[in-house]
Amino acid sequence: MARRLKPVTLDFADSAPLRLVFTRAMDAAPEAVYRALAEETADWPRWFAAVTACRPVAGGEGREVRLRGGTRFRETVLAAEAPHRYAYRIDETNAPGPRALLEEWRLSPAGTGTLVRWTVAADGPAPLRLLLRAGRGGLGRAFRGAVTRLDRRLTSGGRAPG
Repeated sequence: MARRLKPVTLDFADSAPLRLVFTRAMDAAPEAVYRALAEETADWPRWFAAVTACRPVAGGEGREVRLRGGTRFRETVLAAEAPHRYAYRIDETNAPGPRALLEEWRLSPAGTGTLVRWTVAADGPAPLRLLLRAGRGGLGRAFRGAVTRLDRRLTSGGRAPG
């Protein structure tokens, strides 16, 4: 069932044994991107294909997330700094292997749009680190697809499903 992970702090995004960092430019403004990430969490499945459910818990201080394939996460929001940073650590998961996981979304103005940087910080045994490194390409494609779909949603004006 669910396993408890190490309760890391925000500095883990910079100090984790494994860090995967992805960036992509968007046309949408940082305020709109931040709102979609941090405040409209139930809409994540509409634009992030790997996510099947995402809901806030503990009055917005945490989230419960389900991914395709059955992986589940219970998370604690560590940073909700509009419109520049949204970060959360995974406290519990049914995924085997990780000892600690944290994800950080950094948003920077880029002209009239936003430069998005997503960091996945992890710790676990060598086989998990190897698997994550090998899966970097797939994670990158998932990130690029998600950001592209989110940008379409945010710039279409109609907020139509991804």
